[in-house]
Amino acid sequence: PAAPPPVTVASSSAGSDEELMDGGYFRSCDGMLKVAQMISLLIGFISVNNSSWTDYSAYSFFQIVSMCDLVMILFFYIMHIFRVYRKLTCVSWPLAEFLHYLIGTILLLIGSIVAAAKSYNITGLVAGATFGFLATILCVISMWSSYKVSCITQSTSK
Repeated sequence: PAAPPPVTVASSSAGSDEELMDGGYFRSCDGMLKVAQMISLLIGFISVNNSSWTDYSAYSFFQIVSMCDLVMILFFYIMHIFRVYRKLTCVSWPLAEFLHYLIGTILLLIGSIVAAAKSYNITGLVAGATFGFLATILCVISMWSSYKVSCITQSTSK
């Protein structure tokens, strides 16, 4: 018996790589939206962190909220890339992501409003609040996308 042709071996190894990682998620709308959110949150955090603060409580709240949102968005991003949601079926991942965006967006909006109100026209603080508002808008778009997937799709399938 002859060994299988190398083309078959290469295609089967490519199939196992595709099962491990979802390469298409990098280029999808949701994937690029998550990356844009993480970048805007990181820029907002760095802008506030490198500025002179006038109100410690307002900006520490903004920093905590922006970093928590960034970590959670990174968590969901990695979860989608490595398809963890297929292995852990005991959790409703669309609902978990929707709730994360709902709570995180409200807290980020509050933090951005307070940061903008207490900025006193200091450039770094204004930039941090602006990127906080940008991240809030991107999170609202993701929340709507998550809602559309989890709630509208389920209601039409019944």
